[in-house]
Amino acid sequence: VQKNITNPVGIMLFKQSFYENSTEDNDALLKQIPANYQNDETIVKIKDITEKQKATAAGQKFIDFEMLTPDGKPVKLSDYVGKGKVVLIDFWASWCGPCRREMPNLVEAYAQYKNKGFEIVGVSLDQSGEAWKDAIEKLNITWPQMSDLKYWNCEGAQLYAVSSIPHTVLIDGEGTIIARGLHGEELQTKLAEVLK
Repeated sequence: VQKNITNPVGIMLFKQSFYENSTEDNDALLKQIPANYQNDETIVKIKDITEKQKATAAGQKFIDFEMLTPDGKPVKLSDYVGKGKVVLIDFWASWCGPCRREMPNLVEAYAQYKNKGFEIVGVSLDQSGEAWKDAIEKLNITWPQMSDLKYWNCEGAQLYAVSSIPHTVLIDGEGTIIARGLHGEELQTKLAEVLK
């Protein structure tokens, strides 16, 4: 792709493989794409995703959004983030098997750290309010939840360029993003480090 980014073959390969690259790699490749491809629908989409990834990368300030709680009350991310607690945003959905398998890990982390300045905010990509509420109960989720029930068009997921779930974003007490995409042991290790 790097050798051919200025010709049709390179462009085609880039469109097929961009999601495997780092944000930095995509950013560098996008800058080399010839002008006649800049308005290509897929290239425009990749640019948009890359800009959102850069805006929500580790080291950046969190971006706020508003959704509804399971009982229909409006709630903002900023109601939890930037108030001195370390916050984990968990993008998930009741229909997502890997999300459900990861949940006991989050339940355990929450039990361990919730009294030590830690909060989790669940952002659901569900479409059905019933399925969402049912999963919250079945999976013993006791932390705040929000959703717009828009499936993959979930506004929060769009803002943070979330392309697969489960996906986590860890934010420090000041509202700066520390890490993204931590799960399992990796997440436990990072929490132990930032919440000691």
